[in-house]
Amino acid sequence: MDATTLYSIGELSRRTGLPVRTIRFYSDSGVVAPTTRSPAGYRLYDLDALLRLELLRTLRELGMDLATIRRVLDRELSVAEVAAVHADATDVQIRVLQLRRSVLRAVAGGGASPEETKLMHRLTQLSGEERRRLIDDFVEGTFGTADADPAAVAMVRAATPDLPDDPSSEQVAAWVELAELVGDEDFRARMRRAAGRRAGGRPLGIESEAGEELMEFTRQKVSEAVEAGIDPLSDRGAPVVDDLVQRFAEVVARTPDAQFRDWMAQQFEEAHDPQVDRYWRLVWIVNGWQVVPDLVPVYPWLIQALRNGRP
Repeated sequence: MDATTLYSIGELSRRTGLPVRTIRFYSDSGVVAPTTRSPAGYRLYDLDALLRLELLRTLRELGMDLATIRRVLDRELSVAEVAAVHADATDVQIRVLQLRRSVLRAVAGGGASPEETKLMHRLTQLSGEERRRLIDDFVEGTFGTADADPAAVAMVRAATPDLPDDPSSEQVAAWVELAELVGDEDFRARMRRAAGRRAGGRPLGIESEAGEELMEFTRQKVSEAVEAGIDPLSDRGAPVVDDLVQRFAEVVARTPDAQFRDWMAQQFEEAHDPQVDRYWRLVWIVNGWQVVPDLVPVYPWLIQALRNGRP
């Protein structure tokens, strides 16, 4: 094969793997023009045309449009320039497909309704910037007042949920639930109160009365029960809470009866808001963070156990 060799459309088709009708289309559109014609009027192509077709086929398989390929073949653009642009575009397509796959897995695993599926798809299709704007709006709407606690704002911003490019189905479901939660005005008020107390480190009245040593013991015992999967309403949970009630009663000089248990539950409920606890749990899931035992909310378990109706 040399520069003087001429090829028919059939020969080009065999060498490039392109159908004859496709080569004819490229020829008619001027992308790969025939070099000359045979005495019988058939199109003939030289080595340059063959090389152009091979490059054209490669670029098409990489997803480039014909107009861009023509500019490359005419040396108006370099292959490197076009490749860089298409690589970026491909990255975007991959992220979209990964999100779509995660949504489908979440739907398949959770039995979502058509309405939930639509919402899940819409929320996950938001760009990273749009997702950040959603959270920024939540932070501004929750803490954007003159009396907002700077420490609370910093704490919430430090734990901004950020859905990864290839999320698990659990992360997708958590993100959708989180997106709905942060748009609720009642939740924003709850978050404002809870975050301010937590960031300011202000202890509950019962925490002050019980003292640091007993509170640390309580967190340890309840955390162990939570990690062991002990139901606060079960017989396994009873000895744990009975022991804690006795210890608190001794410290505050009260009788460990039903009335005292009810008082303890009311005291701990001041620090517990199930929606706020849920928010932080969802943030951990979306960000793929390992749950730190010290941050596992212990009060919900303890409150349930205290409300169990035991004497």
